[in-house]
Amino acid sequence: MKPSTFSVLFLCPWLLAVNGNPGAGERTWARFASLPYPDDNLFLHDTFPEGFIWSVGTSAYQTEGGWQQDGKGQSVWDTFSRRQLTDNGDAASDSYNQVEGDVSAIQSLGVTHYRFSIAWSRIFPDGLVTNLNEDGLSYYLHLIQRLRDIGVEPIVTLYHWDLPQALQDMYGGWINETLVDRFSEYADFCFKALGDRVKYWITIDNPYALAWHGYGTGKLAPGIQGVPSAPFIVAHNLIKAHSRTWHIYNDHFRQSQQGYVSIALASHWVGPKDGVINPENVQLCQCSINSVLGWFAKPIFVDGDYPACMKDNLKHLLPVFDDGEKMKIKKTADFFALSFGPLSFRLLDSSLLFNQSKNYNLRQLLSWIQIEYNSKILIVENGWDDSNSHTKRDVYNMYPLKNFLMDVLKAIKYDEVDVIGYTAWSLVDGFEWDAGYSTRRGLFYIDFQSKKKERMPKSSAFFYRQVIEDKGFPPEPENKPMTGTFPHNFVWGISEDVIKVETAPTTPQFIDRNVYQWDINGTGNLVKINGVKGQSRKAQCTDYTSIRQEIHLLQNTHTSHFQFSLNWSLLLPSGDTTQVIRANLRYYKCYVSELLRANVTPVIVLYHPTLEDQSLPSALEANGGWMNPATVRAFVEYARFCFRQLGNKVKFWITMSEPNGIKHLEANFTIVGHNLIKAHALVWHLYNNEFRKTQDGQVSVSLHADWIDPADPFSRDDTEAAARTLEFDIGWFAEPIFGHGDYPFIMRDWQSQRQNARWRDSSLPFFTNEEKELIRGSIDFVALNHYTTHIVHLERYDKAQNGFEFKVQHLKDTTWLASPDGKAVVPWGLRKLLRWIKSKYGNIPIYITSNGIDDNSPSKDKLRVYYIQSYVNEALKERLRVLDRTWT
Repeated sequence: MKPSTFSVLFLCPWLLAVNGNPGAGERTWARFASLPYPDDNLFLHDTFPEGFIWSVGTSAYQTEGGWQQDGKGQSVWDTFSRRQLTDNGDAASDSYNQVEGDVSAIQSLGVTHYRFSIAWSRIFPDGLVTNLNEDGLSYYLHLIQRLRDIGVEPIVTLYHWDLPQALQDMYGGWINETLVDRFSEYADFCFKALGDRVKYWITIDNPYALAWHGYGTGKLAPGIQGVPSAPFIVAHNLIKAHSRTWHIYNDHFRQSQQGYVSIALASHWVGPKDGVINPENVQLCQCSINSVLGWFAKPIFVDGDYPACMKDNLKHLLPVFDDGEKMKIKKTADFFALSFGPLSFRLLDSSLLFNQSKNYNLRQLLSWIQIEYNSKILIVENGWDDSNSHTKRDVYNMYPLKNFLMDVLKAIKYDEVDVIGYTAWSLVDGFEWDAGYSTRRGLFYIDFQSKKKERMPKSSAFFYRQVIEDKGFPPEPENKPMTGTFPHNFVWGISEDVIKVETAPTTPQFIDRNVYQWDINGTGNLVKINGVKGQSRKAQCTDYTSIRQEIHLLQNTHTSHFQFSLNWSLLLPSGDTTQVIRANLRYYKCYVSELLRANVTPVIVLYHPTLEDQSLPSALEANGGWMNPATVRAFVEYARFCFRQLGNKVKFWITMSEPNGIKHLEANFTIVGHNLIKAHALVWHLYNNEFRKTQDGQVSVSLHADWIDPADPFSRDDTEAAARTLEFDIGWFAEPIFGHGDYPFIMRDWQSQRQNARWRDSSLPFFTNEEKELIRGSIDFVALNHYTTHIVHLERYDKAQNGFEFKVQHLKDTTWLASPDGKAVVPWGLRKLLRWIKSKYGNIPIYITSNGIDDNSPSKDKLRVYYIQSYVNEALKERLRVLDRTWT
């Protein structure tokens, strides 16, 4: 064999500096645990490198069909699926007869490359190169030509698990080393027949799954099990077959064809148990990856031998390469072809986790590969599967795809991993191996019951096309931080749901009448002077320790306003003025007075219906609560009491905070909400008629107002569901009060549909004309409590978990930064909300009366700092459009 070093270095610059560093990957876990937070967790708006390979892929048995057509021979999967599975790939996606449909789908995505596999038994029915099936070869020649016609480069896999059955019968499959010869002969033919049109070759796909489950557990074809050494012998032969094939190409075809050859290796990822990063856990994580990915990668990319942990753990089960074989095997790949998807985890033997934790972090795996093997990486299979979706709206696939692409982009930009391309899997729905047709992975939907097998784009196809068109996730001008200042009258505030009421002053001064002197010559303590009494005075507001402490904290923030809630039950325990707790009233009066003395404006919430410790007075609760109109009247009297007692010092009143949140707590929330709206309106008119002239204050109601976006932006259904959810969440209270005095039309229309379908709990009460007039415009400003943004997906089945009235599912976009409690940090959601309010209700003054996030850090609350900075910046962007004032 002639030396190949110079031709490789000349024609394949990727092979410069490919020396691996086995074991160095151990530092991956510690590194990722110490990345800057929350900066590293933010969505990265950036683009992929110029020349990045955008690909989509399929495999022959999963999609081709035509299992006996035009002289094709049977494969082990034809046999295995009939014997052990309920489904098979006889017809599958019918790609053999749907070349134009596949090519059209590929072209619509805008990809640069298409990965597919050759069915060995379609070209050579019995697996032997002496028996060529011309029709089978013509099919692949035609497919490649059509790809080239549309400017798409093929990535060809020689073997994706579908061994000709004749070779299985003849030799016993890959357990027999003779298959190394048969495979190299088959590969040599393919290089000769197709190599002038193919630049990227994959020898074998996922040899781990083939060896472990084809010859170990029996989950995959050919279904052999019961021989402990079999998987390791098979893997040994697969590595030899790959390396020999690489040398054939390198020695005989590279100079003329100038292509690249690799093997597709699949892997899971794993994190330390319970997140504890110590040497023992890290070594077990390292061994877990080495026992799957390193099993093949270390011999091929480094030194021709197996990982040390495998040799230690398996001992006599693991075959041995001699020195000559090691020399032939090492460095026999031109790039690292990585497969990462559901099979990497579904087919992972639990024992190979070594008691560590599964992790779906592609970015960390890419970094580990770069450190261990120092190779360019082409992701040749990635995506997820969805067993729930049997429609074209596959948001449950689209978001994992988005998350994986974000992982790849961050690996390139942040970690300097040399990823040269990405392959979304798969082009079309197909036969999913041991799962049959119970799950789908395609970007294009296939109706397997139809004869046409039309390729219909799913949401994930539109999403992937958009990413390719944009070359990633380019920065959006609107999302860039804005510099500037707020108007001089802009209000900065802090809100607190509950303040703890002290029933008596806690400062001892002037309560103890005894007189003391210092024992300066003895103990240095205060000594009481017997028989001497001082004068006492009544307690003052400054004697409340909690008030002093909280006012001090507020002054340190330089805030101008402070919002807090009164507790109806602590003031009027019976619900009316027949019983007043004067000590608690005195505390609230002192709180207001001390705020004003510190130049902080008090903002008082009369009632917070969703807080457990702000419940109704027990007498009202026992009498039906807000289901009883008497509670409405009682609330008006409670408000009159508060206006009289505190109104001379309070200029901002909130009747209720987040009353629209009761739909999550009350079974009859539509009736409760109806009465809450009327109660608010009556209180506003009470203030307007009896107190405004003398007190000159303002009154509103603060609504919980998170933004809602469609989970599937390409779906009209989801777009409408998002708009409808906004109306049900916010418009439910906003439209009657801010708008025309009645519920949004969409709620009435939806109620009508539900009643026609005989859905339960569909009652939406009606306001009289007099009530509409009373309610309409009963605010002096808009008050909004905004925390996050949600995405919603229309649920067509009757199993929605987040509100039967909407038939929607609330999903999570895992590319968004989130708090420990799972709240998404989406600053632009505030901007969208403010624009939505303006578009519906005009330029009413808006106060953001509550805005914040949970952060478990005891002192360095970096997440909260980022949150406040980002959301305030979004308010700044809108200040000239809609925003007059805000407090957070």
